[in-house]
Amino acid sequence: MNKKELPKCSVEITLSLISNKWKILIIRDLLDGTKRFGELRKSINGISNKVLTYNLREMEEDNLLVRKIYPEVPPKVEYSLIETGYSLKPILESMDKWGVNYREKTKYE
Repeated sequence: MNKKELPKCSVEITLSLISNKWKILIIRDLLDGTKRFGELRKSINGISNKVLTYNLREMEEDNLLVRKIYPEVPPKVEYSLIETGYSLKPILESMDKWGVNYREKTKYE
């Protein structure tokens, strides 16, 4: 997201950065540390290579994570959250807590 395009509403800014379930799940996985592309793909059910690549690139452009490319064959690429990405941890923790409470109250399992 270009800084010139940031909405005036702070809630809308946050939503625009973590606007879909894939980004939330990528952040969830990277909160535990650096991951390779294949590790992320395996841990996120239902995501295609194309969608994962697209979301990782957007998140890199938004300064939520960094991509480190190692000059070897086959190419090795690792993704890590940076400080801005880690700052979303309390939001994900709140979402987790809310989800647990919702499941308990509605008896979903």
